[in-house]
Amino acid sequence: MKVQNKVIVVTGGGDGMGREIVLLLLKKGAKVAAVDLRQEALDETHAMAEKIGLAEHLSLHLANIANHQRVQELPTEILNIHGSIDGLFNNAGIIQPFVKINDLDFPTIDRVMQVNFYGLVFMTKSFLPLLLTRPEAHIVNTSSMGGFLPVPGQSIYGASKAAVKLFTEGLHSEMRNTKVGVTVVFPGAIQTHITENSGVKMNMPSDSAAKSDFKMLSATKAAEMIVGAMENNKYRVCVGSDSKFLDLLYRVNPKFAAGFIAKQMGSLLK
Repeated sequence: MKVQNKVIVVTGGGDGMGREIVLLLLKKGAKVAAVDLRQEALDETHAMAEKIGLAEHLSLHLANIANHQRVQELPTEILNIHGSIDGLFNNAGIIQPFVKINDLDFPTIDRVMQVNFYGLVFMTKSFLPLLLTRPEAHIVNTSSMGGFLPVPGQSIYGASKAAVKLFTEGLHSEMRNTKVGVTVVFPGAIQTHITENSGVKMNMPSDSAAKSDFKMLSATKAAEMIVGAMENNKYRVCVGSDSKFLDLLYRVNPKFAAGFIAKQMGSLLK
């Protein structure tokens, strides 16, 4: 689905990949409803849209996607502004503290699952009936490299993103005979503020074991790949050289791939 002249909803639109997706969509001629938990972040996105002269096509919506009642209000709220809804980027997400499962408390586990999985399900369920009425529509769900590959210290985060993977693939199969396209995205290491926005503190060790062999991808480049996936109706897309390489390696030898990433990330747990 080409995004020009379409109305598209983006969660996590106040920062990182979400903000870059919003700005790119605007540049491509779309109208955008940016959803985020933080008003100040939304205001910053609006200011950046003003700088490129496209703020008139952007609406801001303060919402916690883990709040089912609030999410149910969003479709009508957005329709009242833009008149229609053609696409949805379920991009918002958080990580967990870098600790082992044994040391992770249940409130944190619940928060990660609520935002990363249930929030995405709430958004999908709330907007899908409208999308099914459009001449063409598309949903892009952000999973993670951690959704197909186990990362020590991020096991609950990975479980939430694995749930997103299967949910999205199932949704794709269910939408096969409709005008709604569905794409799942697997970002690797992207230059964003997800750590800070998740309330996670990290003490990066100086030893080489914690240093990745892969260069982090900019949020701008990631957004280009993700929006391109919608426009080209991709089934799945791995974003970043690390995600592409490890996706292939995990298919060939899952145990070796798990050990490889454990060596890369293990020092964060010390």
